[in-house]
Amino acid sequence: MKSGIIIKSTGSRYIVQSDNKNFSCTLRGKFKTKGFRSTNPIAVGDKVDFLIVDSENTGVIEKIHPRRNEIIRRSTNLSRYAHVIAANIDYAFLIVSMRNPKTYPEFIDRFLVSAEYHKIETIIVFNKSDIYTQEDFTELGNLKAIYSGIGYKVEHISVLEKSNTETIVNLIKGKTILISGNSGVGKSSLINFLNPELNLKTSEISAHHLQGTHTTTFAEMHQLSFGGYIIDTPGIRGFGLVHIEKEELYHFFTEIFEAAQGCKFHNCSHNNEPGCMVKQAVEEGRIAWSRYESYLSILLNSNEKYR
Repeated sequence: MKSGIIIKSTGSRYIVQSDNKNFSCTLRGKFKTKGFRSTNPIAVGDKVDFLIVDSENTGVIEKIHPRRNEIIRRSTNLSRYAHVIAANIDYAFLIVSMRNPKTYPEFIDRFLVSAEYHKIETIIVFNKSDIYTQEDFTELGNLKAIYSGIGYKVEHISVLEKSNTETIVNLIKGKTILISGNSGVGKSSLINFLNPELNLKTSEISAHHLQGTHTTTFAEMHQLSFGGYIIDTPGIRGFGLVHIEKEELYHFFTEIFEAAQGCKFHNCSHNNEPGCMVKQAVEEGRIAWSRYESYLSILLNSNEKYR
């Protein structure tokens, strides 16, 4: 029996790295994921035990080790199922852009809520600063003030111009990092910068929709020459939340949770109840309208199709 880590998952076949060698493995029987229906019981980053079955580096996975953490989203085409994006992560980098394509605040907030639920620290990275207009930079400044003000680390970079990318290198060294975001925001370009030997395919932006095309089909973990691992994920247009009950949603909006401690009713939904300190904080500018709108959208539209 050997132990290793899943570095790629392609449906029913998994690439396991062990002792600097890669093994193509399948699952022994069926594994069930506790607590929810999953499109796949194994995710990139999972630690597993496997048996080698022949001399050509193939094997069978016998055991999946307990996860330290995971990040999950609802499968948009199978609404009863969840998709585990990755497991055993040190940080998540959410790559976003002000244009071509534009990342909307609600998408950012949905990702942050899921990461908060799973206790994964997220760093928000605005890419493509080389194409921003003055209006974009003004909006970027507002968003940076909002998210840094509630405790998130926010960076803005240009992979194309290699601007501020050294900061990203320093954050990644020796860590396992998940890279996520909409299609076309520059995830693969960033990974190519971090490790040029990978030469990942990058996307073209649709002239009609100003959205990126999907270039990464399956999540995959890459070892970096300066130390650490980076998990590349397929671009996602929506982020449906899993596990989180409506009554506890506000717990994962840090500033809303803090304001809620003063609400008149202990079961306040922070929507239309009297004596709500959250609504008062919004009206006074202590909670950003965009964050409150994201909260209400998730609260009131649990079965919607997400951006």
